[in-house]
Amino acid sequence: MSPSKSDAAPPAQPRRRRRSRRREAPVDAEPLEPGAWTRLAACTGAAALLQIDGTLITVALPSVGHGLHVSGATTSTVLSVYFATYALTLWPAGALVDRVGPRRVALAGLALFAVGAAGGAVSGSFTVLLLTRAVQGIAAGIVSPAALAGAVSGFPPSRRGSALGIWGASAGASNLIGPMLGGILTVAFGWRANWWALVPLGLAAMWGIASQVPAQVPPSGVDGSDSTAAPASSSILNTVVLSAAGVATLTFAVMIGTFYLAEQYLQHAAGFSALGASSVLVLVALLVGASAPIAGTLVDARGERVPAMLGFLGTALGLLVLGIHTVSLHSVLTIVPLIPVGLGLGLLFVPASRAALNASPQSLHGRTSALLSIGRLVGAGAGAGLAGIALSGGAKASSVHDTLLVAAAVCLVAGVPMSALLRPPRVSAEQPVPV
Repeated sequence: MSPSKSDAAPPAQPRRRRRSRRREAPVDAEPLEPGAWTRLAACTGAAALLQIDGTLITVALPSVGHGLHVSGATTSTVLSVYFATYALTLWPAGALVDRVGPRRVALAGLALFAVGAAGGAVSGSFTVLLLTRAVQGIAAGIVSPAALAGAVSGFPPSRRGSALGIWGASAGASNLIGPMLGGILTVAFGWRANWWALVPLGLAAMWGIASQVPAQVPPSGVDGSDSTAAPASSSILNTVVLSAAGVATLTFAVMIGTFYLAEQYLQHAAGFSALGASSVLVLVALLVGASAPIAGTLVDARGERVPAMLGFLGTALGLLVLGIHTVSLHSVLTIVPLIPVGLGLGLLFVPASRAALNASPQSLHGRTSALLSIGRLVGAGAGAGLAGIALSGGAKASSVHDTLLVAAAVCLVAGVPMSALLRPPRVSAEQPVPV
């Protein structure tokens, strides 16, 4: 009996566990390019500047209206013009990134951005201000695809979620810094100070790109190979990329539109100062920044669909509560429904970007980044424009409630089904991987 016990099956189980660990090790240990993290930091800083610009200027718009003698609804065109020119520039800029690399494109765009900001600061009329915002929009359209393509260029596909989580956290931090900085500058120095502040910030972003991003970014992978998850023959006009662009569009329409509604209502109807109104959005920005890295970890481990669906569901829940006419929009209790809104928006940044970039070869990452940014900017422009239309009869609580209900419905009817399509491509055993 003793020999038969020693020959029994239990020792086989530890061997199965060891084999499982060996299979997972290559994914976990997939190396990064040298300087990948500092490159990510520099490109994230450039993108954060564009995010700060949007929220910084939004806070100043009521003061712009008073200073240049235009209505509150008309000031929304400052955002719409910026976002429209931004979106129109993205595609050719993305193609240029694919041809010459992100460094030179980003530096040219940042220089133009600083010039446009200085022009806006000295504008003597609303028309001139709109022209300078158009210049800044063109510049931002040049910077955006270069920044995203450069940010993930040192990361293999299986680790891009972590990098994009930091990218998303910076967006949340920018949404925090922008309103606060804008409120302080507007109250202390007037609306023109918001434009002047963008000039040194643009120069600082140029220094980061020049010092950390190589002149020509090699394909992702330390061996110089294109390690993207998509086959080389992939087109960016596939279901995953188009769905990701749709998710990005809805995310920014809801976020920018909600921010605009909040700023206009709190300053015009609730009697808040520019600084007081901007401080209300601090919680949302903090939650966005906190949940984006969590989303990055989730998508690397579980894929993009579940985090994106949870993001839209959480956002819709908060907006539905805020859309109830008996719920106050300017009391302490308003914080409660803002929590799922902030967490939900933070979960949406990473899944869309990772799914799109992993569904296209790295040789097309400039244009893929451009398509994602086009979606975001179309959404932001639409959100700001529709919010302005909703408040054309005045910043009344009833108008804000109704608009928030519409936004919640869009998250549920369009956002959740679109998130279900973020299924990354699978490279089959028969399909050759580009080398």
